[in-house]
Amino acid sequence: MSYDINLCDPVTRDVLELDEPHDMRGGTYAVGGTTLCWLNVTYNYGDIFRRVLGDKGIRTIYGMTGAESIPVLQRAADQLGDDATGNYWDDTEGNAKRALYKLIALAKLRPDGVWDGD
Repeated sequence: MSYDINLCDPVTRDVLELDEPHDMRGGTYAVGGTTLCWLNVTYNYGDIFRRVLGDKGIRTIYGMTGAESIPVLQRAADQLGDDATGNYWDDTEGNAKRALYKLIALAKLRPDGVWDGD
């Protein structure tokens, strides 16, 4: 199970696209990269996200613009350790922090977008 997190057009709600593909990898990813402002993140980090973002966890950013979410995501990342592992699925603070940094990167690329997800 995982979160599909997207930056969307605030009017049409279509997932925004970038001029160049990115290769940010989550639980699933597009081989060769994708231009979609999308990241798939494992539910394994859910408890960590709820601890640093509140009861809604990563869904806290849903409805925020990319620009609004950057300080929220950065504050959450700043609370986490650096114990990332070579196994993406491990529910460590460092692995969750990596996912937050990827979301921050997307938000910086499209600060006008609005976060949405499933």
